[in-house]
Amino acid sequence: MFGLSTIDLVMLIGYLSGITGLGLWMGHKIHSQADYFVGGRRFGKVLAIFTAFGAGTHSDQAVSVVAKTYQSGMSGIWYQWLYLFATPFYWWINPIFRRCRALTTGDFFEARYGRGLATLYVIVGFANMAVTIGIMLKGSGAIIAATTAGAVSENLAIGFVTGLLVLYGVLGGFSAAVVTDFVQGCLTIVFSFLLLPFAIYKLGGFDGLHAGVAETMAALQQTATDRIVPAAAEMWSLVAPGDIGVFYIVMLVINGLIGFAPQPHVMPINNALRTEREAQIGGVYGSLMKRVCTIAWTLLGMCAIAMYPTMTEQWQFDQVFGRMARDLLPQVMPGLIGIFLAALLAAVLAACDAFMITCAGLFTQNIYKPFLARHRGHAHYINVGRLTAALTVGVGVWLAMSFESVVRGLEIFWLITPMMGIPFWLGLFWRRSTTAAAWASTLAAYAVLVVTLRPEFVDWARVHATFLLAHPAATTVYLPTQMLLCLIVGFVVMVAVSLATRPEPADRLDRFYAVMRTPVRPGEVIEAPMTLPADMLPAPQNKLINLPNWEIQVPTRRGVVGFLIAWIPVALLIGSVWVLVRIGA
Repeated sequence: MFGLSTIDLVMLIGYLSGITGLGLWMGHKIHSQADYFVGGRRFGKVLAIFTAFGAGTHSDQAVSVVAKTYQSGMSGIWYQWLYLFATPFYWWINPIFRRCRALTTGDFFEARYGRGLATLYVIVGFANMAVTIGIMLKGSGAIIAATTAGAVSENLAIGFVTGLLVLYGVLGGFSAAVVTDFVQGCLTIVFSFLLLPFAIYKLGGFDGLHAGVAETMAALQQTATDRIVPAAAEMWSLVAPGDIGVFYIVMLVINGLIGFAPQPHVMPINNALRTEREAQIGGVYGSLMKRVCTIAWTLLGMCAIAMYPTMTEQWQFDQVFGRMARDLLPQVMPGLIGIFLAALLAAVLAACDAFMITCAGLFTQNIYKPFLARHRGHAHYINVGRLTAALTVGVGVWLAMSFESVVRGLEIFWLITPMMGIPFWLGLFWRRSTTAAAWASTLAAYAVLVVTLRPEFVDWARVHATFLLAHPAATTVYLPTQMLLCLIVGFVVMVAVSLATRPEPADRLDRFYAVMRTPVRPGEVIEAPMTLPADMLPAPQNKLINLPNWEIQVPTRRGVVGFLIAWIPVALLIGSVWVLVRIGA
């Protein structure tokens, strides 16, 4: 049935029944908006790690890394390692998120810039999360279609996952997301590494893998007439000149660091935790777990080059991961396909429910409650949140049907995420940042993005500005160049307009920065977003730069030590990949 054996179906149905029941059970424990949107702020270190891992790791990422590696070699790892060098900085930024004492990132923008900009953020955040959900649904549909050999079409698979997601996440809220992320995180790790040993064994070990890649590339060099085919040695390099080169990697890292903070799900995740320490540990080490999984996905992409040397279409690249599961797992033992699909759905649900509840919180807290229906009960706002969550998934489904491929959908996500990162970061540290500048910066950056996506602009660049393109025949602007243009324009406009407009009211800024520099105390009761309890005095100023308009505080000893220690696993990850690609070379 559906291209699966009986035992595979039993494994899959067992998982789906358990996870749906858990979502229904968690739904009965929701009594307030904080319960629904940030899980009651009661989760510790272990759940913090797996929440960060679950929300940041999903099946479409495996699809995109495998697909990009198949096309570009080991440098495809940067399609999920773009945040690798940003990860240690989470040790510094996550406590700031927790100090916001907020339900949504919109609360941050409202407190710093006013309600108008918070409304703009809700629109941008909704688009961000809808695109993310669409990419995940597109990726899961491609895997299911390939794993079942087409017995379940991609669109039918998307519809099935959507129904399960709405039932599970809409009812259970953020509590269901956090509690189940532990189990689903374990399954995600299984799904990331399940195929790799079998693929390498089938190819005859790492020696056979290198020989297979060399054979495929040699054959392509003899037959390809419309493109330059790299040598086998270049396919094993983490830097691929002409495709994912040094400039490409540097821009991915910068774009990721700026775009991480304003992603809508980051604030609720950190505010679902008890203390700042949980936020630090969860953010850094949950994210590093994902970087480990990325190594397995990249090696699978290299195996696919040797196993399937004749694929040329983008839709085939998207289905590589699922095809490998279908071809390899039944030869090992019955039931592994069911476990693989259960792990796939675990990864999708772990991330999607956090994202759609985030959108629900944004709309309910920052638009519906202040503008449409004040002073209603918790039950009313929770129901509005559930309806918004379902609507978000609906938009995600539409986008999933629209994306050309998972890889292209991911690139669109990268381009839209950092737009409000510029007013976020400057507003956090520079008192002179103004509301008018935040509007102008965001709209200017989006205008650059829209213009550079137009075919007419590409045609103009091909004649007058070839440096904007990866090669003369390219049909799109070179992705890292596009990122650089958007960020430069956004930053310049933000600074220029801030200096040309009236500063924000001093009393509002004083309240904002007092909250930002005051640690959350154990057991603290949050009375309202972005405010300190009535009996709590703000922490004193301890500026690193003693200038009136700068609000950069001296880091604590724990902050410095934790930041430096976080670079050790980053170095170990890079070193481990360097060693792995040389085995059998």
